[in-house]
Amino acid sequence: MIIDSHCHLTYEPMSNNLRETIDRANKDGVKYILTISTEDKSFGKILKIVEEHKSVYGTYGIHPHEAKLHQNLDKDDIINKVNQNEKIIGIGETGLDFYYNHSEKKDQIYSFNQHILAAQQKNLPLIVHTRSAEKETLEILEKNLKKKEIKILIHCFTGSREFAFKLLDLGAYISASGVVTFKKSKDLANTFKDIPNEKILVETDAPYLAPVPLRGKSNEPSYIIHTVKFLSNLKKLSFDEFASITTKNFFNLFGKLS
Repeated sequence: MIIDSHCHLTYEPMSNNLRETIDRANKDGVKYILTISTEDKSFGKILKIVEEHKSVYGTYGIHPHEAKLHQNLDKDDIINKVNQNEKIIGIGETGLDFYYNHSEKKDQIYSFNQHILAAQQKNLPLIVHTRSAEKETLEILEKNLKKKEIKILIHCFTGSREFAFKLLDLGAYISASGVVTFKKSKDLANTFKDIPNEKILVETDAPYLAPVPLRGKSNEPSYIIHTVKFLSNLKKLSFDEFASITTKNFFNLFGKLS
């Protein structure tokens, strides 16, 4: 069994062929799919998807790129959204992206903090996007963890080795996407080689970042098998062993799924 811990089923082209996309994933051993919220206006679509598809669960959150459009959204708004369906099992994606700066830093930081407060209150995992903001991400997480524990998942990790191990010190889980399979990602692969197995999840981030040998194509949850194969070889484990480990890690973080 494999779980795609992060994808965007509301995005094209998957949204145009949703049933077929989910069926292909299920047939390839992807038992569960977590579709991730990035903006408020599309959350209704996520609710509809999780209601209609047994194997799909969802989250609520505002991507840092979208923070400028949600400046008035606070922790209570986030909690109210999460409470709309028991299949909404995480908060995010949220975080900091200072690479593109599509939203002002102050708006990203405010939004990130509100998501953290909501995650603390609901005791739900926080799905974190972080790019070119390692120092600030650590500072915000460390500050909030002193007040109350948070379940943390760093999605699509592409950061430094030092950053990875500082996140592990905070108790975070770290998710590998198709990026780890890219030829240019040798340093990243070496980092994942040394991250404890019990802290790794896998994801597609579909429709983005299709793994080798499908790089350049529109990604979808069924393609996660290539990332699992790459990492199982890296870890010198069988495909099934590594898939089982990452599935157990998902359940440890998000709880058992029915």
